[in-house]
Amino acid sequence: MRFHHTNDAPQAIGPYSQSVEVDGWLYTSGQVGIDPATGELVPGGFEAQARQTLKNLKAVLASAGCTFANVVKATVFVADLADFPKLNAIYGEAMGDHRPARSTVQVAGLPKNALVEIDLVARL
Repeated sequence: MRFHHTNDAPQAIGPYSQSVEVDGWLYTSGQVGIDPATGELVPGGFEAQARQTLKNLKAVLASAGCTFANVVKATVFVADLADFPKLNAIYGEAMGDHRPARSTVQVAGLPKNALVEIDLVARL
């Protein structure tokens, strides 16, 4: 088992790692739209938070030598499923032509009252 870390994504706000590598697989912890420079959620609502979340995940993947092209599964948690169309547009921009499996669920609450959280599984 190997742990990966980058300062280009928010530091863990609990006893966990940004990502863990096991047997050729990378498992990321959930990321929300926190700006790593400030430690605060980015302003601008759902779309700004979704973009920052994906930017954070891109940095976590890069710390292990991966890109979104390595992702095989994404799990997305949203505070309001009404944001699903916005999510699809922003997520599609980030993933390009790559289409990993994905689950999206509405949840009652996320860390720091974030509007979206995403975790990934990638093949190294």
